[in-house]
Amino acid sequence: MPALHAEGVTAGYGRAPIINDISLTAELGTVTTIIGPNGAGKSTFAKTLVGILRPMSGRIAVNEFDITRVAGHQIPRHGLVYVPQNDNVFKRLSVRENLEIGGFVSKGDPAARIAELFEIFPDLAKAHGKKAGFLSGGQQNLLAIARALMAKPSVIILDEPTAGLSPAYTSVVWDQIARIAQLDTAIVVVEQNVERALKHSDFVHIFVAGRDHVNGKANEIAALDLAAIFLGRSSASPVV
Repeated sequence: MPALHAEGVTAGYGRAPIINDISLTAELGTVTTIIGPNGAGKSTFAKTLVGILRPMSGRIAVNEFDITRVAGHQIPRHGLVYVPQNDNVFKRLSVRENLEIGGFVSKGDPAARIAELFEIFPDLAKAHGKKAGFLSGGQQNLLAIARALMAKPSVIILDEPTAGLSPAYTSVVWDQIARIAQLDTAIVVVEQNVERALKHSDFVHIFVAGRDHVNGKANEIAALDLAAIFLGRSSASPVV
């Protein structure tokens, strides 16, 4: 049973769709990355998965539960959480306070879950009382991911979590993504860095002009002429 199954999703910001007939499946314990040129619809698809945008057609399910018409603020209760690229932490609140807010959908005292996450993110543990606005960009992104994990999700959607980070901190973020996947979470990442995506992912989808142009295992995608695909010069068929 896939943790996330999106089938035939078409969506946009008005009457004209930005993404067309996109399907994607993500299994527990795996990292699935979406790459493609700017304007290909990657972030639009992510926002549609989490209810920020309503699909014009198609179906989205988490653990076989249909969330297609569920209100966006209710979706985390069904096991799907989202970390946007920008404005993803409460900067005036401390690290711990950010995590406490992330636990609002869970029952009981969040302290035990916070302790678990501090073991996974030791940098955050050291800065637990620090205002989030004083963290580095990389630390803020890790805090946003940790806060999303407070809900103990089955699926986490990360929209460009390494954008603007140094190479060193980009490696830190991807290492943490791999560790989270090992905890039996399905992770879907929107990523601009093709090399990183191919290195750290189990499965890769390449979006071009609002469509899922080709997808498959990371090593299979790496063998394709990616430059030609990004420029729309390849007719590569989806990998099965």
